[in-house]
Amino acid sequence: MDKFVYMFDEAINKTKELLGGKGANLAEMTRIGLPVPYGFTITTETCNKYYDAGKSISPEMERQVLDALNTLEEKTGKKLGDPSKPLLVSVRSGAVHSMPGMMDTILNLGMNDDTVEGLAKLTDNPRFAYDSYRRFIQMFSDVVLKIDGFYFEQFLEEIREEKGYTSDPEMTAEDWKEVIKGYKEIVTKHSKRAFPEDPKEQLFLSISAVFDSWNNQRALVYRRIQNIPDHLGTAVNIQSMVFGNMGNDSGTGVAFTRNPSTGEAELYGEYLINAQGEDVVAGIRTPQPIATLQDEMPEVYQQFVDTCQLLENHYQDMQDIEFTVERGKLFILQTRTGKRTAQAAIRIAVELVKEQLISKKEAILRVDPDQLNQLLHRRIDDLYERKQLAKGLPASPGAATGQVVFDADEAEKLAKDEIKVILVRPETTPDDIHGIVAAQATITSRGGMTSHAAVVARGMGKACICGCEALKIDLKSKQFKVGDTIVNQGDVISIDGSTGEIFLGEIPMIEPQLSDEFQLLLTWADEERKLGVRANADNPEDAKKALDFGAGGIGLCRTEHMFMDAKRIPTVQEMILAETYQEREDALAKLLPMQQEDFEGIFEAMQGNPVTIRLLDPPLHEFLPDKEELLVEVTKLQITNSNAKELQEKEQLLRKVRQLDEMNPMLGHRGCRLGMTFPEIYVMQAKAIFYAITKLVEKGIAVKPEIMIPLVGHVNELKEMRQLVINAALNIEEETGQKFDYLIGTMIEVPRAALTADQIAEEADFFSFGTNDLTQTTFGYSRDDAEGKFLQAYIENKVLPENPFASLDQDGVGKLVETGVKLGRGIKPGLKTGICGEHGGEKKSIQFCQDVGLDYVSCSPYRVPLARLAAAQANIKHEQKQRELQIQI
Repeated sequence: MDKFVYMFDEAINKTKELLGGKGANLAEMTRIGLPVPYGFTITTETCNKYYDAGKSISPEMERQVLDALNTLEEKTGKKLGDPSKPLLVSVRSGAVHSMPGMMDTILNLGMNDDTVEGLAKLTDNPRFAYDSYRRFIQMFSDVVLKIDGFYFEQFLEEIREEKGYTSDPEMTAEDWKEVIKGYKEIVTKHSKRAFPEDPKEQLFLSISAVFDSWNNQRALVYRRIQNIPDHLGTAVNIQSMVFGNMGNDSGTGVAFTRNPSTGEAELYGEYLINAQGEDVVAGIRTPQPIATLQDEMPEVYQQFVDTCQLLENHYQDMQDIEFTVERGKLFILQTRTGKRTAQAAIRIAVELVKEQLISKKEAILRVDPDQLNQLLHRRIDDLYERKQLAKGLPASPGAATGQVVFDADEAEKLAKDEIKVILVRPETTPDDIHGIVAAQATITSRGGMTSHAAVVARGMGKACICGCEALKIDLKSKQFKVGDTIVNQGDVISIDGSTGEIFLGEIPMIEPQLSDEFQLLLTWADEERKLGVRANADNPEDAKKALDFGAGGIGLCRTEHMFMDAKRIPTVQEMILAETYQEREDALAKLLPMQQEDFEGIFEAMQGNPVTIRLLDPPLHEFLPDKEELLVEVTKLQITNSNAKELQEKEQLLRKVRQLDEMNPMLGHRGCRLGMTFPEIYVMQAKAIFYAITKLVEKGIAVKPEIMIPLVGHVNELKEMRQLVINAALNIEEETGQKFDYLIGTMIEVPRAALTADQIAEEADFFSFGTNDLTQTTFGYSRDDAEGKFLQAYIENKVLPENPFASLDQDGVGKLVETGVKLGRGIKPGLKTGICGEHGGEKKSIQFCQDVGLDYVSCSPYRVPLARLAAAQANIKHEQKQRELQIQI
């Protein structure tokens, strides 16, 4: 028989895949003797069975839940629905991977018209009892009955105004009774049923609602962003309630054992006196820093500090802890591995090694390579004189500039048009996640450093400022005021998430610098990785940046990018539009010194590291005027009949553009096909390379050139182009008296090349897999068309697991890469292989490259640190896998 439910103290050694992260941690904290309110966990497998059964709870599930409830009642000495000894419970989701704020929670379950009176008598605090009841009605109605919380908030606001109150603590027990009556009328009106009084009905409706929330819109969006599989399901944790709103000797809070923004080893968090759990994370009230708890409740504070240290040492990582103090007694409600910024992740990992809690390998595995992008982007220039508009809590570091928007949908809409926006809200809710994703940064006027906006922004590496109370936000007018200053939607502001400062207008940014901890972590990574890491760079500036970031060479230098300069375009057009061989030679003679200068700069910047130069591979139309615009110009000249010479030139140009026009330029006259039909173009480039080598050798600078022939599909193409390059080298050797040491290889970017790699290897010194084009030609997708039209729908509808242009399609494209490597090395065992598509900077693709035995990956300069770390993780995981296989054998 399936076991659907585990009590906290019987779930020891069960995995978080079964119990969810929250359930596993509650069981573990119970085991080590921490003050955890007792309860039980309904497993993630139960969630999947709930969906398999058409979203229904089976009789066996129900029986096991009721048995667990009996155990909980015996343990606590309380009973669900008993006015004399009322048991109240929380019902919370608990996914395998932390999804803060994405799914639903119900507190104070078990309250009804009878138990509220019993609770009032037991606690001798009627105000607390009725406050708890109204909270339950509102939360249950929102989560379970799907009644918009707006109706309840509006009614409560009307009551407060009517009585002349400014805040909830002023409300009396009699006031709360009036609110409860109004709330029940709202429920009847909007759900066409009375509010359920039976606690067991409340319980099973709530369990179903939490299971349902696994597939709500915000959870689906969050999982897609974080690459969390949909099949995992969520656990449900049912736990006896403790109350932080029983007076000034009670409170609730959230704390991290280290600073999640900087990584500093200090207790970091917030709490609210006389408040219940959701108040802190919901951002409705701005809480107090955790350090001030020492003044309010010194004994509780010290017990909490000791508990935090115990938990961090036990889990060997920074913990995110929720706690409640009930009448001076501390309870730990939850601990989980804390979300953190990239900066904090690196510092924490390095310091845990120094504290001898974890190994260097574990530290490497602790930092997500994707997070490193946060550290490799610009920040506000400290030297710039700036006038601060307002200041809030520095919830997530980084700087951003953008237009102010007040609505998540609007943020998403403008971002799709490539307009940079900053989302400004009184507070964010989980329903705003798509706006947080789309915006450059988020600002809230309420809430603290552990509010929803802060936690989600930190996890995504987005700058965020919270609790900026100086902002008086008017959502209807779409503006905010700071004193006499009014900022309207569409106005540009800048923010510094590291300091909490907001500024009017756009502010200059400066390039990132790598911290000492970051450099040390990357040094450890270099000791562990087997894969080489190179960069895609087309000019000396990018080459220098790549070297600064630790690249071991250039894996792709795209020579067509060197011709995009406005000053060079006319000469390039001369070459393309040439009618005769001599005209083309004249244009190439002008381009040769330009190319030579490019190569000299790149070779010098790379200081003897290998440089892979791809010969010209442009769709020719990219260098020509737009056909439609040219046609308009010709038509205007024909109508006005004003300049016969200009008209003749434009008509000739239009004829040539039409002649070169292709139905599918990506599969047309480009790559080695250009060199085959106009070999003089590749001869010019080869000469420029060898002349550049000559100049560098004269300066005493070592050069390791690797010349790559693009878009080869047949060995005969490579054979002919290889000989062309060799002949050019021989000519320059004869002219200069120098001998050149170089490699000639090819880019494997069409399926036929991968499938005939054994033949192509006969003529190649190396293979570089161009996985961008290989993905296009394997899928038969035009990337621009696919991403602009149907690819996102494919991903959302699970036709594809993810974008194959972002993460390598291992089943299809990967199989071609693996085949190419095996066939090529079957002919030449020492054949050097690498990839140079964008996948070279993506962690899962890097793991694949490690597993199939490639020699290196190449990516953009700013992704080089990411690739170095990912390559180390790939090797550590590969070795772990090999050891596991050996043990099994």
